[in-house]
Amino acid sequence: MTSPLPVASPRDTARTTLRLLARHRVRLAATVLVLLAATACALAVPALLGTMVDAVADGRPWSGLLRPAGGIVAATGAGVALGWWGQLLLARTAQDTLAGLREDVFATAVAQPASVLERAGSGDLVSRVAGDAEAVNTVIGKVLPATVSALFTIALTLVGIGAIDVRFALAVLVATPVQYLALRRFLARSGPVYRAARQAEAARGQCVVESLTGADTVAALRAQDRHTAAVAASSEHAIGFERAVRLRTTFYGLLNLAEFIGLAAVLATGYHLVGGGAVTLGAATAAALYFHRLFDPIGVLLSGVDELQDAGAGLARLTGILSLPAPAHHGSVPAPRTPPAPGRIVLDQVSYAYDHGSGRRALDAVSLTVEPGETVAVVGASGAGKTTLAKILAGVLPADSGRVLLDGVPVADLPVDTLRRRIVLVSQEVHVFDGTVAEDLRLFAPEATDTGIRAAAARLGATEWLDALPEGIGTRVGAGGHALTAARAQHLALLRLALADPGVALLDEATAEAGTGEAELLENAAAAALAGRTGVVIAHRLSQAARADRIVVMDAGRIVQSGTHTELAAAEGPYARLWEAWNRAR
Repeated sequence: MTSPLPVASPRDTARTTLRLLARHRVRLAATVLVLLAATACALAVPALLGTMVDAVADGRPWSGLLRPAGGIVAATGAGVALGWWGQLLLARTAQDTLAGLREDVFATAVAQPASVLERAGSGDLVSRVAGDAEAVNTVIGKVLPATVSALFTIALTLVGIGAIDVRFALAVLVATPVQYLALRRFLARSGPVYRAARQAEAARGQCVVESLTGADTVAALRAQDRHTAAVAASSEHAIGFERAVRLRTTFYGLLNLAEFIGLAAVLATGYHLVGGGAVTLGAATAAALYFHRLFDPIGVLLSGVDELQDAGAGLARLTGILSLPAPAHHGSVPAPRTPPAPGRIVLDQVSYAYDHGSGRRALDAVSLTVEPGETVAVVGASGAGKTTLAKILAGVLPADSGRVLLDGVPVADLPVDTLRRRIVLVSQEVHVFDGTVAEDLRLFAPEATDTGIRAAAARLGATEWLDALPEGIGTRVGAGGHALTAARAQHLALLRLALADPGVALLDEATAEAGTGEAELLENAAAAALAGRTGVVIAHRLSQAARADRIVVMDAGRIVQSGTHTELAAAEGPYARLWEAWNRAR
């Protein structure tokens, strides 16, 4: 069962956006001034056209039209140039602001205890940093510049109309009630629809991610049809928001009605004022042109609300992550890194259940002590609780009851950065990051030199295959790079562990992908990586368990046996039966 990450309120979203924009206040101020100047140039054109109309109506010579015509050309050219510059400045400012938001979101997300992200599900986080961020990015690139320009155009146009005659401004306002009601209706009803759409997209992402990451298991269980149907159902739910289509259609229809009412009012007012001699024909023409110029910006502004609502929902979801505890900052100069000493691990009556309603516990009152520098292997049948035990020790899952202590301190009380520095979990499902081998390894040990990397590779027996790569540790791997076998990817993960140099190492079937010819190589690498630190090994092969200082046998979430390999293999019990079956199968 997933626990969604928080979504920020509109007030918190606005506050965060303003805080991020404040980092670029000088560029933002310049952007506003340039856009205002561009709008003023564009609005000079109707006034100059009105002057030309008056000149023709008064029978002035054609030479008198040259000056306003030249003014129109100059104003149009200046407006285009300033508008392009202003929109470029706005886009850059907004993009830098979004980049800052994404960096803050990423830093906050990775600083959370693994249990928080585990409960939320990978689909929720992926949909936020990918889909939601892309929705905001699209609005920044296409909608925001046009919307800001439209706001400035509307504001200055109303000032211009009012300067001709205030009665023209009053005529323009006749259309405002229809526009207001259309916008209010749309905002009130569309917000929940877009939020529901974003949540549906997150659920679809979660369904897809779970199906892909567990593809082998799905195929083994012949459950492809069921998972395909689930993905299809979640996808149809995500795209099937007909209410949004109906809302948009009604909204645009009301906007067209408002334009008709407003233009009719301005023309009727102009006819009355010109007939009474209150304004000239040119002034009435300018007023009508001003209102006609409002059609596009009002349409852009109000129709842009559609995409702005969508982006607002995405922005609220991104900002919601920032409400989680912020990453710790310890100053601009990091403290010198010292390898943590081997720690003493104590589990005291620890229980955990994935589904509390089922009554079944993955761990049931487990007590275990691992002394500093000791290596303990955990064995048992599938579903015995071994992986759950490793995740509890690593702080990925919080215990439902009992205590997990590292050197007498509850693991739950340790700061996240301290916990990750002192305890490292290497699982069977490893990931090869995009970049060179050296860059991949330095993600976990930024201070590692090429010499240090080669020394660790020699210690873990990886030198031969690393040197055989096209460019050695400078070879690009990961997506689009040199493909590594599953066993070499696990070997790379063990190298990361050695370079990260934690005090406690947890190996959850970290050599399981090795074939027969590579099993001994990876087991030797795992033993070398564990040297000098406290280790807990979830053993896939009993040959690896036999090397451990002590073996713990689990069954149905409980520890049922504990002792050395020699003691357990000689005694009657589950380990002896496992060992006998293992030897027969070899």
